[in-house]
Amino acid sequence: MFEEFKKFLINGNMVDMAVGFIFGGAFATVVKSMVNNVIMPPVGKLLGNIDFSQLFIALDGKSYSSLTEVNKAGAPAIKYGLFINDVISFVILGFVVFMFIKGYNKLKEPEPEAAPTTKKCSECAMEIPIEAKTCPYCGNHDL
Repeated sequence: MFEEFKKFLINGNMVDMAVGFIFGGAFATVVKSMVNNVIMPPVGKLLGNIDFSQLFIALDGKSYSSLTEVNKAGAPAIKYGLFINDVISFVILGFVVFMFIKGYNKLKEPEPEAAPTTKKCSECAMEIPIEAKTCPYCGNHDL
């Protein structure tokens, strides 16, 4: 069992997958930073100086001036501004991954078409093995 597990871990696909997860996490961090620090400030400015990361609804009935105060008080809150940021990050990340896969598929060489294994009989039009000398359906010898 240990040997099987060792082979599983050393398998090239496992290593590739681990590297993909590491780079994926780093890339997600960069996208999240881009959304929070580059995209959302101008969007907030266009919508009347709204800071999406500070949008929340306190559920304890009290009024708080910032999300920091809510967190300090330990009050329950619906932090819908952070959710909006996360949705935008997800959409951007999904689009980038889509474009990456689309580009990768264009670069990938198409698999060669498999050689045909059957042919049609010139008399009866039935599919027969390509090596056949006589059609088993009609007896045609002119293949």
